Amino acid sequence: MEVVNTVGRRKAAVARVYVKPGKGQITINRKALEVYFPLEILQ
Repeated sequence: MEVVNTVGRRKAAVARVYVKPGKGQITINRKALEVYFPLEILQ
């Protein structure tokens, strides 16, 4: 099982991404993608 993590920075903002094998679900701040971005255009 390989886990890939990376960091993106811009000015003072930091985004961390962890990708691991699983069910294909996307979570952002422990919320489902559909809850965090309710409009499909934002997804």
